[in-house]
Amino acid sequence: MGNCCSDEMGGHAGAGRHHHHHNNHHSVGPAAAAAEAASAAADRFLRSRGAGASTQVELSFSASNLGDQEFFTKSNPMVIAYSKSKEGALEELGRTEVILNSLNPSWNARINVNYQFEVLQPMVFQVYDIDPQFHDVSEKMLKLEEQQFLGEAVCLLSEVITKQNRLLTLKLGVSEHNLPNPSKFGELNIQAEESAGSKAIMEMVFRCSDLEIKDLLSKSDPFLLISRISESGVPVPICKTEVRKNDLNPKWKPVILNLQQIGSKENPLIIECFNFSSNGKHDLVGKIVKSVAELERMYHSQDGENFFVPASTAHDSHSKEVLKSQVYVEKYLENNRQTFLDYISSGCQLNFMVAVDFTASNGNPRLPDSLHYIDPTGRPNAYQKAILEVGDILQYYDPAKRFPSWGFGARPIDGPVSHCFNLNGSTYQPEVEGIQGIMSAYISALRNVSLAGPTLFGPVVSTATAIANQSLASNQQKYFVLLIVTDGVVTDFQETIDAIIKASDFPLSILVVGVGGADFKEMEFLDPNKGERLESSTGRVASRDMIQFAPMKDAHGSGISTVQSLLAEIPGQFMTYMRTREIQAIS
Repeated sequence: MGNCCSDEMGGHAGAGRHHHHHNNHHSVGPAAAAAEAASAAADRFLRSRGAGASTQVELSFSASNLGDQEFFTKSNPMVIAYSKSKEGALEELGRTEVILNSLNPSWNARINVNYQFEVLQPMVFQVYDIDPQFHDVSEKMLKLEEQQFLGEAVCLLSEVITKQNRLLTLKLGVSEHNLPNPSKFGELNIQAEESAGSKAIMEMVFRCSDLEIKDLLSKSDPFLLISRISESGVPVPICKTEVRKNDLNPKWKPVILNLQQIGSKENPLIIECFNFSSNGKHDLVGKIVKSVAELERMYHSQDGENFFVPASTAHDSHSKEVLKSQVYVEKYLENNRQTFLDYISSGCQLNFMVAVDFTASNGNPRLPDSLHYIDPTGRPNAYQKAILEVGDILQYYDPAKRFPSWGFGARPIDGPVSHCFNLNGSTYQPEVEGIQGIMSAYISALRNVSLAGPTLFGPVVSTATAIANQSLASNQQKYFVLLIVTDGVVTDFQETIDAIIKASDFPLSILVVGVGGADFKEMEFLDPNKGERLESSTGRVASRDMIQFAPMKDAHGSGISTVQSLLAEIPGQFMTYMRTREIQAIS
């Protein structure tokens, strides 16, 4: 989303379209693997402190043939934009100016909205004709019930974002408003532009000297957490570095900030140095408070700044203890860069894939206590829920909406146990039409296979990788997201790891969702936020982070579901792949 930092976002894309680096994988020692795992865990710490991934988008509007041309000779139209909650409540986001005497207006006002990849964002746009007697009243103060309603349009924000050039045309209609001629409302054009602040980035390299030793038996394992100060005075984390193992004079990989995150180069930032702890309770080593402008000056002067900690013995909350440890800015650059939305609007697609666990531990699908039970009331089971939550988001990024869908761990009719069979029963074609096609194929498969086992991921991951590889060879602008829904722990650990490490070379992300009441502790090896860095049987490591695991029952703060927390990682994984392969968005 353009709001990340350190190793994932540190490299800059080159001028060429494709440069593949398939020979840059090396075996790493235990220390490097531990550092990788620690850094991933620190990422989770960043998210736990409330850092969210969103990009500010500006919406602009024009319309044609407003109202019924037989009755309206002229109009004074205004647009009001709303976001719509799950419960259906409307929250007003903004209003355009009023355009006088026009049935084909083009408004100058821009309305800002925060785009979040991982959630559906329903939008409602209403057009009103403003009575001339109110033309001296500011737009914000106008009472809409006193104006003439000209129609409304609804869409998801992602429908605008994924359109070529981010321009969506919607027919204006009527909902609860009662108009005499509901067939003639005209059209509303919605144009989305990513805010300039999300593209304007600052790249910095930090180093420290003489950090205090926090660990009794080893040196410190430091990382930096950078936060902006909100209007209410509360720190909001926006970025972190990787963890440096056993290092009292660390130098971190580049940190990337964008102007949207910090608001202004003059706004103060809190830069905290923590000593990493595997239990998640990281010790504060020290901190500084500096604006980006001040950090730039530190770079030019090459002066260090002493860390401080709040004085523990003082009654004055503002007093502090200055430490001998110092932080330096070794590098400072400003430029513009391509973003996730640049790739999407230039035609790059995200293709959804699904793999469903049909092992016997799910229980007899005909019985209500089975995880595969199809409820006659239509209430989705855990498998259907996971597929719907991911599919509802991703389907808008794939115009064809043809989704490869597989099952594993079952015995098809008159055949041996298969660990990757087409959900639709076809011998050759795994693709189904739309999310409803996945649901139909899933229910059909339950009637036509015998649940068996064991739980193997390797064949499914390898099959998805082959499709991603074929797309890459055809030079297609595609990135694939494989959802694996399972009720148990994999038994082919090493084969799965080998398949994942091979898959990391290709345009693919893997989301693994655990359903049911199993103890998934052993599955945490799949999530780099919780486990050690994956290493293949030949000593290779993954070229990037592209797989995550979470149990469906995991609770997340702020009403964020398990699936949303996994999906939130996709734009960053996508951008890491594009930047490390030096693949440019086509302008």
